[in-house]
Amino acid sequence: MDITGMTSRNEATRAERPSMLARSIILMKPVTWFPPTWAFLCGAVASGAIFWSVPNLLNMFLGMVMAGPILCGMSQVINDWYDRDVDALNEPDRLIPSGQVSEQQVWTTIVVLVAIGLGIGIYLGRWVSVVVIIGLLLAVAYSAPPFRAKQNGWFGNALAAISYEGLAWIAGHLAFAALTPQSLLIAALYSLGTHGIMSINDYKSIDGDIKAGVRTIPVQHGPKGAAWLIVWTMVISQILVITAFAIWGNVFIAVVLLGVLVAQVPLQYRFLKDPMGFYLIFSAFGVLIFVIGMLIAAIGLRGL
Repeated sequence: MDITGMTSRNEATRAERPSMLARSIILMKPVTWFPPTWAFLCGAVASGAIFWSVPNLLNMFLGMVMAGPILCGMSQVINDWYDRDVDALNEPDRLIPSGQVSEQQVWTTIVVLVAIGLGIGIYLGRWVSVVVIIGLLLAVAYSAPPFRAKQNGWFGNALAAISYEGLAWIAGHLAFAALTPQSLLIAALYSLGTHGIMSINDYKSIDGDIKAGVRTIPVQHGPKGAAWLIVWTMVISQILVITAFAIWGNVFIAVVLLGVLVAQVPLQYRFLKDPMGFYLIFSAFGVLIFVIGMLIAAIGLRGL
């Protein structure tokens, strides 16, 4: 037996292994932080109370960090822990199913992130902290038994959409001003559109989800059927937003948002034709145009 060779390989493996902090950050999935971070920004803009001052910019920065890296990151760690059996089928090389992260590290990461998130929420105001608590409860209900809402795409997507878009938008508004009915409505409508967007990520794991009994929208309705549901959910939510601005008398914003919707049509058409081959591109560019519309709507709310 070549003991020297085995020792060298073990040392090389340890050298390549990410640090404990790096592994926690990987579990937090930085790629997922953008939606709630963006939604918090949109809610803050919609409040009409953002001014170029150091306190405003500090609160904006803290709120975006709270919504994205901290709370969204925390929800991803919880989700990965309770998804470890499914991930062992779909992606066995991920940190938890491969044994690179211990249960102790998982729960330590969760506790630290919850503490930081609540701390920032309390700093930003009583009502922001209430929204944070609601978001934490939804994150647990989404991933953990006995609820484990993600087992059914209709319920799971609803909780994720409310947390990632609606609650983040509301928190952003409440951090700077009292919430208005108009802002609440627009947050709810973009949450509706996000319900569809949440299904795009499920295309990559259809086979594993079927084996594990996870009834995502693509599993329940097939790739083609799910694509139609995704597109129509996104379209209907934006049509309702456009209609709201037209009723409120802000025709300019309504027309601009209509242009944003039309710009998505070519990508939607290609996604509907070949959902399995095009879902990654649609997730990157179709969703990008959708969220640009969110900021335009937030700007439009400032004048109401």
